[in-house]
Parts: sequence; structure tokens; C-alpha cells
Amino acid sequence: MAIKEFDTLVVGELNVDLILNKLEAFPAIGKEVLAKEMRLALGSSSAIFANNLSILGSKVSFVGKVGYDSYSALISSSLKKAGVHTDNIIKSVGEYTGITVAYNFDNDRMMVTYPGAMETFKISDISEQVLASARHMHLSSVFLQPGLKPDIVTLFKKAKSLGLTTSFDPQWDPAEKWDIDLKALLPFVDVFLPNALEVMNFTSTGSLSASIEKIKGFSNIVVVKDGTNGAHMWDKSKITTKPAKLNSNVVDCIGAGDSFNAGFIHSFLKHKPLEECLETATVTGAVNTTAAGGTGAFQSIDMVKRIAKTLFDYNL
Repeated sequence: MAIKEFDTLVVGELNVDLILNKLEAFPAIGKEVLAKEMRLALGSSSAIFANNLSILGSKVSFVGKVGYDSYSALISSSLKKAGVHTDNIIKSVGEYTGITVAYNFDNDRMMVTYPGAMETFKISDISEQVLASARHMHLSSVFLQPGLKPDIVTLFKKAKSLGLTTSFDPQWDPAEKWDIDLKALLPFVDVFLPNALEVMNFTSTGSLSASIEKIKGFSNIVVVKDGTNGAHMWDKSKITTKPAKLNSNVVDCIGAGDSFNAGFIHSFLKHKPLEECLETATVTGAVNTTAAGGTGAFQSIDMVKRIAKTLFDYNL
């Protein structure tokens, strides 16, 4: 039996974020607006999750694909600084690393993504040895990974056969087709982590309760992020709701959902009660909003703990 060297293997997309904050308004066709702040930072749902999960204290490895360029160097150095194992990240000559341009206006945002090398990342790039090295596998943003998407059920089945627990955050489908067979996939997903709008689109319903009703017969734990309405969890017996931890001085919301996921999975892997996992997740998601970008508030565990206690009266 393989030695479980890592707590979590993150399988996913990698890109940088060009973040434009304090816009005068959202851009309009044919017009120009000014941003008062700009930042180039580690981006992508998967990388932000990996970075922040590692800062919380989990041992994290990453498998994904980037180009051979300066952006990939920024990604690797950022993840390594957070303690993430990056040896399995593929650098592809002839492809470019992806980038997301994020426009933040008040508490809302608009994003444009160039996928780059992440589009050609495939299940064949994930060896059994790499999978077997971790206790848990997390996958995010599958709709940005068309090379991997057709084999997502196979990947989760393989992870489960190797003894891993699993989690999945689908993120938004830019094509709005939502063409993943949840009935085939979710039996192999221990923690499903969509937001409210995503799960309603998946299930073609108009409410969270109707969405849960559609998938509860073949799902395990479902955790739904619902913005200022908090978060909701279905655990095969009941729905639990935790109110949002509201930050009165939001810098931006980039990566808040990924930080929420990191808090939940970190606690889940420590075998904490599920309600405590959910509570911790609401706090780590809120901590994220106190600094720019998805990792700005996660520079060290001491920093995260201090923000959690000072602003949200919570001991991590």
C-alpha cells in the first residue's frame, strides 16, 4: 500500500489573476474606465484552494498544467512559498499559462479568462502513483479543463478505489450547458461544493431546496455557498444552515469560495464534526475578503488566526 505522503492532492486549473480594483464602473463597449488599484497574483480556483489549505496546515500536492513562461514561474514560486508540493505540475513548451482578468466594482466582480495550457490537461497526466500519494483528492473548475472533463467520473472512481476521500467544486460553466452527469459522478464525491446558482443550474431548478431534493438520492455531503445568505449543508439526513460571517470592509471577493472550501476540507480531514467544518468554512471564506486576491489574507497561519479572532470572534 502506498504511503500517504500528502493530506490532499489538488487536481485542477492553474493561472494568474490580473486584478483591477476600485473601478469607477464596470467596463462598457467602446468606453474606458479607470481602476485605482492593480495586482498580479496567483489565480485559479484550484491554486487558491491549494495555497490556503496548505497555509491552514494541511500537506498539499498539486497536479496541473501550465506553459513555460514567466506566469508559470510566478505560480510555482507562490505555491512553493505556501508549502505546496509542485513537482507534478507539467510545464508545456509551446503553450501559454492561463490568465484571468478580474474587474472588481463594489461587492461584485466580472472576469475574463484565457485558459491556455489548462485546456490540454488530461487524465493521462495524473499517474496512479500521484493519486495514491494523498489521503484526499480535490478537483475544481472542470468546465475550464475540456481535456479532463470527459473523464471526470473515471478519475473520481479511480481515486475512491485507491482509498482517497474526494471533493469537487464545479465552478461556473462559461458555456452554461452544465453537461456533467451528476447522478454518475456524485456517488464518488464525498463533499460536493457548488454555490447556490451553480447547483440550481445543474438541476434546472429555481430554489436550493428543489436542487437538494433532485440530487440527495445519489449524493453524499453537499455544501452550498450562498453569499451573504451563508452556507447550507446536506449530510444525508438534514439541511444545516450557517449564517455568513460578514466583513464590513470588503477589499474584494476573489477566492472567497475557494477559501471557504479550504476551511471545510481542512477540518473534514481532521475528522471534525460536519457542523464545525461548515462553521470554519464560513470564517475562512470571510477572512479571504479582508485582503486583495485569493491569497492576500493567507500569508501565514498566524495572520489567518489573527483575522479570524479579531474580526469574526472565532478561534481557528
